[in-house]
Amino acid sequence: MATPAAQSSSTMSSLHPVLFLTLFFVNTLASDMSIISYDENHNVVETGPGLRSHDEMMSMYESWLVKHAKSYNALGEKEKRFEIFKGNLRYVDEQNALANRTYKLGLNRFADLTNDEYRKTYLGTRPDAKRRFSKVKSDRYEPKVGDSLPESVDWREKGAVAPVKDQGSCGMPHIGLVGPERDIDKIRWVLLKEKRKWLANGSLGSCWAFSTIASVEGINQIVTGDLVTLSEQELVDCDTSYDEGCNGGLMDYAFQFIIKNGGIDTEVDYPYTGRDGRCDTYRRNAKVVSIDSYEDVPANNENALKKAIANQPVSVAIEAGGRDFQLYESGIFSGKCGLDLDHGVNVVGYGTENGADYWIVRNSWGASWGEKGYIRMKRNVEDKSGLCGIAVEPSYPLKTGKNPPNPGPSPPSPVKPASVCDDSYTCPESTTCCCIYEYKGYCFEWGCCPLEGATCCEDHYSCCPHDYPVCDIYAGTCSIVSNLWLCLSMFSTSAAFGCFSCLCIDCCSKDNPLGVKAMKRILAKPIGTSGKDGKKSSS
Repeated sequence: MATPAAQSSSTMSSLHPVLFLTLFFVNTLASDMSIISYDENHNVVETGPGLRSHDEMMSMYESWLVKHAKSYNALGEKEKRFEIFKGNLRYVDEQNALANRTYKLGLNRFADLTNDEYRKTYLGTRPDAKRRFSKVKSDRYEPKVGDSLPESVDWREKGAVAPVKDQGSCGMPHIGLVGPERDIDKIRWVLLKEKRKWLANGSLGSCWAFSTIASVEGINQIVTGDLVTLSEQELVDCDTSYDEGCNGGLMDYAFQFIIKNGGIDTEVDYPYTGRDGRCDTYRRNAKVVSIDSYEDVPANNENALKKAIANQPVSVAIEAGGRDFQLYESGIFSGKCGLDLDHGVNVVGYGTENGADYWIVRNSWGASWGEKGYIRMKRNVEDKSGLCGIAVEPSYPLKTGKNPPNPGPSPPSPVKPASVCDDSYTCPESTTCCCIYEYKGYCFEWGCCPLEGATCCEDHYSCCPHDYPVCDIYAGTCSIVSNLWLCLSMFSTSAAFGCFSCLCIDCCSKDNPLGVKAMKRILAKPIGTSGKDGKKSSS
């Protein structure tokens, strides 16, 4: 039997490794203590290298809000957006810290959006399987032995590129419910149908119109010497045979429209509104700039694309849905992307910097995005499709002759007729008839809402714009969509029906990519009485 002294000695020997490991971890923690601190409420705050404190991120967020003129009307929306902003900020910091990167990310206008929200709001080229059979093939820009092309081209320097434009969020869904939400099955069917249509369409936006117009503006300047800024809105409103306005389109179809129409109007005469509208036939017939035809660049051939761009700006479709593309700030972009062509842009040149070849790509997200509205994308990559599919479907317009005779300023749009309420009541043009006094399904007195195409609220006093068609008569507000739509707009069908009976927005809008727009509100406007413009009902 061992003596107490021997037991003590044995115990101490066995504790040596434990003590050593304990001291090692204590020392390790002490050496890393610089990355952990505590605020006054004893909350852990990360402050080490590559990490930012909560206060620093909040300060950056507030500055970003001011810079981009952002504001949020929904309760809790600013806080929700801050969480997304922090995630994007961390991603930017991580990616910019990587070695040998040829481009930088930054906190641009999309820094408060999830990647899903970004893709569904700002991307809008609609791939068409039938297009492969209807391409206008040409060997005009097929590379040939003996071709001598400039080392670099920049059509901006030659005056063939208009200032960068901004397509905005053209295409966000506007779904209104008029009347009480009592027929649940019917409402469920309508909203799910709209949701399914929206999701099936994939991306939304008018980028295809901006890409088309940029190419037409370019070839018109090259041929005539005049840079005339043209109307994207005419394409959005009037080119509806194959393209779908804010719901997406394809540049080749837009070229076809301009050719068939005999030309297109100017941006000044038919300005961009960022929403689907009724085609203005007067301005559609202005036909200020025309093109003769269009062709496709030989597909999957960057050398052919280079030859085409040496001669004129070219419309291309690319995959722009990646997070790096979303947050791009500067440099030669070489980020990950595939061939899901979801965005129409315009290539206006090419060049080389420090041995890296690139395309000069004009975007339509305003001058605050990227390099003053442009992105330089890596050229001569291993994939024959080009980076992000840039060489898959390039196309360009052709023009040889003069433009149609100057039509002069378009006449004013026709005066809209008065709104007819019933046999005895009318309201002035550009207003909406709303019943003020109703009894057993009959309206005995009408009012005139000072908004066109408005929703009349059930309180018989208020009305809402068609952009914000859902009335909340208790709050006196209008919104884009209802709580019910938020419930049904969840991507998981089971989740949608699981919170179908919810009464609060938060329980259903969590992780909802439509949450921002859905909660935007404006004050309801009172209905004006018909006065001298209406007639007293004889009923």
